[in-house]
Amino acid sequence: MSDVESSRMGHPVSGVTTPSAPPIFQTTAFDVPDLDVLQQLYSGEVTGDIYTRDSNPNHSALADSIARLEHAEAGAVFASGMGAIGSIFLTLLAAGDHVLVASSLYGKTLQLASRMQRLGVTVTAFDVSRPEQLRAMIRSETRFVLVETVSNPLLEVADLPAIVDCVGAVPVVVDSTFTTPELIRPCALGAALVFHSASKYLNGHGDVMLGVAAGALELVRPLRETASIFGQNANPFESWLTQRGLRTLALRMKQVCETTRRLAEFLASQSGVRRVYYPLLSDHRSVETARRLYPNGTGGIISVELAGTGFQCVNQFLRHLPTIPFSPTLADARTTISHPATTSHRFLTSQQRGEAGICDELIRISVGLEPFELLAQEFAAALGRVGV
Repeated sequence: MSDVESSRMGHPVSGVTTPSAPPIFQTTAFDVPDLDVLQQLYSGEVTGDIYTRDSNPNHSALADSIARLEHAEAGAVFASGMGAIGSIFLTLLAAGDHVLVASSLYGKTLQLASRMQRLGVTVTAFDVSRPEQLRAMIRSETRFVLVETVSNPLLEVADLPAIVDCVGAVPVVVDSTFTTPELIRPCALGAALVFHSASKYLNGHGDVMLGVAAGALELVRPLRETASIFGQNANPFESWLTQRGLRTLALRMKQVCETTRRLAEFLASQSGVRRVYYPLLSDHRSVETARRLYPNGTGGIISVELAGTGFQCVNQFLRHLPTIPFSPTLADARTTISHPATTSHRFLTSQQRGEAGICDELIRISVGLEPFELLAQEFAAALGRVGV
C-alpha cells in the first residue's frame, strides 16, 4: 500500500447513497487544494471550512436549523450558553458603552455583566415587570437591552412586545433558554438577537455543553468572529448531538408543558408548600402576560418555597426523593431539582438574595418526561416525610 493510499484510509468515499443521519465531522482542519482556493474561501467566493475553531459542517448545520426555528436570518454556535452571551457582550460593547439588563437574570449572566464594568461598560438593571421605565433609562450610549423570556428562578415573564416598543431603535437581546422556539420566537416580536443554552431543551438529554444564537446576519457574523478569536467555538460532536435533539423538540416541549402545568397546580395544593412560582398560576404576578404570550405553556420549570425553615429543610426534602436527583441544571429528559441559593445565585450575599426574592427554602424543579402521576406521588411522599 502506498503512502498516499494509506493517508486516505478512513476518509469518506463518494457514492450514489447518502447517510440517513448526518455525519460527524470530528476534525481539527480541512485540506485545501491550493492557495487560489484558500483565497476564494476567505473571500466567500466558494463555500467550505478551513479550521474547526472558525467553522465546521456540524456547526453550520445546527446554526442553520436554529435560524430556521427562530425565524431569523442567521445562526451561530458556541461552547456554552455563557459562551453565547459572552460573545454578544464582547461584540456589541466597548469602553464607554451602556447596557440595560433585567435585574432578574440568571446569576452567571449578572456576574458577566458586572465583570464588563471593569472594561469601562456601564450596566443598569431594570424591573422586567415595568417595561415603561425603560423609556427614561435609554441613553445615547445604550447599545442593547438584555432580558430573559422567563426568568430564572422566579419565572417572571418579559413582555417582549412592550419592551421592544419602549426601547425604540435600541436592540433587544433575549435569552430564550426556558421557552425555546416551540413556545415563542423573540425575533418575530422585534428582538435583534435570541440566544439559548442549548445544553438545556434544545438538546434535551443532559449530555451536551453548547450555546446558540440567532438574528440578522449583520449581527451574527461578528459574533462568529468573536467566538473564534476568544476560543468560544463549539465541539462538532456536541453540535451533532444537539441537532439530533432538535428532532424531538416539539414532542418533548408539548409533554413537558402539560406535565408542568398539572404538577404546579398539584404542588400549590400541598400543605408542605409555602408558595409555588409558575407563570400560568393565577397568583403569579406575570400571569396576564404569560397567558397572552404563551398559550401552550412556559416550559418545564416550577420554583417552590418549602414550608420549613432553612437549608436543613431542603436537605431533608432532597434526601426523601428516591428517583428525582438534586442536579444544578435543567431541561434534562429526567426531572431534576436545583437550589438557587447555593448554586446559580450563591455569589450573592444573603441580603442580596433576599432582596431578589430567593429564600433559603426555594427549590427549582425542572420537569422531565416522566408521567405526572409518578412525579406527584414522589413529591407528595417527600413532603409528608419531612413534615414541612
